[in-house]
Amino acid sequence: MRKLISLIAVLAIIVSGTALAQATIEQIESRDSVICGVNATGLPGFATVDESGNYAGFDVDFCRAVAAAVLGDASKVTYRGLSAGERFTALQTGEVDVLIRNTTWTSNRDTALGLNFAPTTFYDGQGFLVRGNSGIETLDDLDGTTICVQSGTTTELNLADVMNANGLEYEAIINEQSDPLLAAYDDGACDAYTTDKSGLVAQRTQLRDPSEHVIMDATISKEPLGPSVRHGDDQFFDIVKWVVFATFAAEEYGITSENVDDVMISTQDSNIKRLLGVEPEKVEEFGLSADAFYQVIKQVGNYAEIYNRNLGPDTPFDVPRGLNSSYVDGGLLYSPPVR
Repeated sequence: MRKLISLIAVLAIIVSGTALAQATIEQIESRDSVICGVNATGLPGFATVDESGNYAGFDVDFCRAVAAAVLGDASKVTYRGLSAGERFTALQTGEVDVLIRNTTWTSNRDTALGLNFAPTTFYDGQGFLVRGNSGIETLDDLDGTTICVQSGTTTELNLADVMNANGLEYEAIINEQSDPLLAAYDDGACDAYTTDKSGLVAQRTQLRDPSEHVIMDATISKEPLGPSVRHGDDQFFDIVKWVVFATFAAEEYGITSENVDDVMISTQDSNIKRLLGVEPEKVEEFGLSADAFYQVIKQVGNYAEIYNRNLGPDTPFDVPRGLNSSYVDGGLLYSPPVR
């Protein structure tokens, strides 16, 4: 009897979770806002908030892109700042509709945690920040050092794996929040600070004297970062996936926020007509307005515009595109066809 009650309880949780997930689009339309989970403490270049409460950054722009597609207005986003420990529960319980918070796609998160990952928006890898005069240049040089690392992350697990595999001893200084860790490193409490290399580029700018610190060449992991949604809602999963793909495709076709109106009028390319909703059937199959992807491009931009605005050569970070280039330029960004 006890086993039967437990089974019923589990099934009730599954059913209620599925119902919650299936209602995502209806909930968004009812409240007239997409609730997007972002970095709680801020990650320069990816998600920051100013004194007036205005959010900006690479991840933030993809939150805006989802709102542009679903509601026709990129400004209709409610942001939820989430710590590394809070982020998955917030998505699972429906506190947020979509999580776009420098989060790595892993098998465990795809299965046991019940997440579905949209296409990777930023291909990254874990590295180390050290002082330029420390003499630390290789992984072996980290033997016997103290390393600051954020708890509850793949970063913490990767560090343990690579150090153990190489027979290296280290002391981990951990905190759930990145800001106290970075401050501890800056104060000399740690010999090294480790996170994704994009994060290192951004966070180095926050140190008292960024010129005193270098990012080691070593990359110890694969960190595909991108949006995720709950299991159980194929429609919303499809929408978030194709919002990302739309930014890839727009860059490939040379469509920008500045020229998209002219392209709509002049193009004879059926691929572009379908993407922009000039031929509406394929976009409407998502349950969206025919101009959904047009709104993404018009209001937020193609992938290159999003990248350059937040991480490109005119920002303090100047992160090379590398793997985050379109496949036509030798990168990994590739959109299936809208057809």
